[in-house]
Amino acid sequence: MKVYHTTEDVKYWLHNIIRDMIAHNWRPDYIVGIGRGGLVPATMLSHYMNVPMQTLDVSLRDSTVGPTSNCGMAEDAYGGGNVFHRKNILVVDDINDSGATLQWIKNDWPALCMPNDPAWQDIWHSNVRFAVMVNNQASAFKDADYVGLSINKLEKDIWCVFPWEEWWR
Repeated sequence: MKVYHTTEDVKYWLHNIIRDMIAHNWRPDYIVGIGRGGLVPATMLSHYMNVPMQTLDVSLRDSTVGPTSNCGMAEDAYGGGNVFHRKNILVVDDINDSGATLQWIKNDWPALCMPNDPAWQDIWHSNVRFAVMVNNQASAFKDADYVGLSINKLEKDIWCVFPWEEWWR
């Protein structure tokens, strides 16, 4: 069953995410929008928070070439092993559906930059955080830091349609 979300829904979810970041006294140095679905909410957050935005293509479903690693983002997160050089990075996607996209990032970035360093365990959810508009509680990825709306696709199998996906309707 398709559920059509509105621009007002997205604004409400983004405000929830912003309020949670303020409550945690956390602000990103930059935002990473996951292509395709995370680009619009990441852009909106970037403008609102007045912080730069970068993109990352992790198209596991829609691409024939597969995801694209970004060594620079991994190095910014790792900070050369020095906690004082780490950047705060907010990774944004539209939905944490199966969890594959966000888990790919958690696997890829350490593989690019000091893969055996236990410091990576301190990086996730400290200076690198994940925000999703919609979080599927049945997802294998349980680590979303900021969530606009929680659903459980095991209880009700729905397909979320965001306003930028079928804007012509």
